[in-house]
Amino acid sequence: MKNEIATFDSSRPDRSAAAMLGNEDVTDGFLELVGDRVRAARARKNISRKKLSEISGVSQRYLAQLETGAGNISIVLLRRVAEALDYKIEWLVGEEDPYASKLLSLISLYKQATVDQRNRAIEVLDPYHPKQMRANRIAFIGMRGAGKSTLGRLVADELAVPFLELNEEIEQASGMPVNEVMALYGQEGYRRLERQSLERIVATSETIILAVAGGIVAEPETFNYLQRHYHTIWLKADPDDHMSRVRGQGDERPMAGHPEAMDELRNILKSREALYKQAQVAIDTSSRTLTQAKEAVVQAITDKGFLSR
Repeated sequence: MKNEIATFDSSRPDRSAAAMLGNEDVTDGFLELVGDRVRAARARKNISRKKLSEISGVSQRYLAQLETGAGNISIVLLRRVAEALDYKIEWLVGEEDPYASKLLSLISLYKQATVDQRNRAIEVLDPYHPKQMRANRIAFIGMRGAGKSTLGRLVADELAVPFLELNEEIEQASGMPVNEVMALYGQEGYRRLERQSLERIVATSETIILAVAGGIVAEPETFNYLQRHYHTIWLKADPDDHMSRVRGQGDERPMAGHPEAMDELRNILKSREALYKQAQVAIDTSSRTLTQAKEAVVQAITDKGFLSR
């Protein structure tokens, strides 16, 4: 049992709750920690135990047990003690000593900061923050026919950055066209190559505009990886525009022998809409000419700071 001290010894190392976890008796260590904090707080406030008892309504005997680490005080009484000391109760039981740690000062500043200031602080402090990890990589997502390839090339030319279609990377890695990949390895094999290609681009390119397949959002792990390592722009369009653009490219497969194709397309769009909405930017290409859509995308990239020069 420790002898009671009248003043706080600032040279004494703080015994955090984390340090106590290594002891055989965690409970005793925690009670000693709380007792140290209460005694130190009383010393800083320069009040006697008797005075603290009067203010808090907790008996001197109970306070003595508490300060020596022998009192398993109830949470209600401990809160009264904390309030009497002008303390927050978490300061008495938390791992961080409010007078020895800068962490609580940072928390206080964070609470007072604006949303913009908080976001900037997080970007600086988090080495794995998506904004840092995304570098200058931009990915266009959306259904086939939204304009990902066409706009991707136009925007890349405008901004003088490389452009790549993810399927081209997959074909290069596999040594065969995507339709053969699907035929030989199925959807699972294609998705595996898709993820590997995304990772390879991250490892080799800090600046790129990438057009990805519309179904990438349906693979949660791959889509999460994409969002964390690429700035994302959703190119959206009406179902009729999606269909007409695909047919305009000379691909009749969406309609051939499939009279319900439009209904299916609408259902797919509806089912994926919530996923596409997770993109940082959404550009409606149906309500704009090609030039207007390109300008809108370039403006969004500039406004959002997706490319640092």
